[in-house]
Amino acid sequence: MKKVIFGVLAFLVLATSCTKDNVCNKEYPATTNLITPKVTALVAEPFSSTSPLTGILEIYPCIEASSIYYGNYVNGKLTSLNGYYSITNGHITNNNTRELSLPMNTYNMVYWGTPQYNSPTYSSPAIVEPGVSIRADLTTLYFKLRSNNDETYRPVFDLVYAINKVNVGEEDLNASLVRVVSGIKVTVRQKGNNIFSPNITAMEARIGGIAEQINLYTAEPENMTKTVKFDLTRSEDNTEMSNNIAMVFPSSPKPLFELYITLKDGSVHKLSQNIESTLLPNTRLTLNIIIGEIHAGGSQGNFSIENWNEANETIEFPMVD
Repeated sequence: MKKVIFGVLAFLVLATSCTKDNVCNKEYPATTNLITPKVTALVAEPFSSTSPLTGILEIYPCIEASSIYYGNYVNGKLTSLNGYYSITNGHITNNNTRELSLPMNTYNMVYWGTPQYNSPTYSSPAIVEPGVSIRADLTTLYFKLRSNNDETYRPVFDLVYAINKVNVGEEDLNASLVRVVSGIKVTVRQKGNNIFSPNITAMEARIGGIAEQINLYTAEPENMTKTVKFDLTRSEDNTEMSNNIAMVFPSSPKPLFELYITLKDGSVHKLSQNIESTLLPNTRLTLNIIIGEIHAGGSQGNFSIENWNEANETIEFPMVD
């Protein structure tokens, strides 16, 4: 996931993290007897059967029965760098891979992944990632929306998550990942499937009530008050405006949908309505918008991911003035 959402984290050696507190050394004494557990990955592609994962998988080992980040041994030193795996067709590739290397013990493993699909998705997702250090409490850290430097935010990456207990040295890594974001696809057509006027230069969709952040340890969304926006593009036959599926954090019930239509004369027309569907984790909403005439001049382990849940909704707007 690093190449799409995570920056490289700074090295923190064990001595630095535990000089004020010897609990680290008491719980996990320094050792050269390190184990690298096996990892393979499967993913349930949207609307199809289970297939090998292609994407990025990151793993955060925590001290047993806690949310305290243990860290990962790299070149024999305990660092803040989590396990990072680039996976193609279910197998770890040699490129961009940083294996977990840990003493034999039981850990809480927190998994975050970004699967990649053949189906087109929004081209410019973004996120603000937390900085993780040794002995950080992951319940205090969040993935956050990235601002557009106005009152709106950008769509996020497709994020999947799991947490389980693993006895390193006796077990391979095994988890069933679940999608913690929602997908939304908006399609706008004119009544009667008429061709859009060349006076329309742009359309922009906005969805409100979106969570500002998701907890790194629990994957729970918080503060569902933000608005995410994305552009719609014109079809070749000029009969619809739509987007590739955009990923967003979950929403509050009946979030506000807004459609901004820009004309050649610079005027902007706004249509808005609360939708009935709640953007829940692992739900993909297809929102069909029908608008009336627009008048110019107005204003080995096993990693599986649950399949999408489908939702469809149609909104019909009258004549746009």
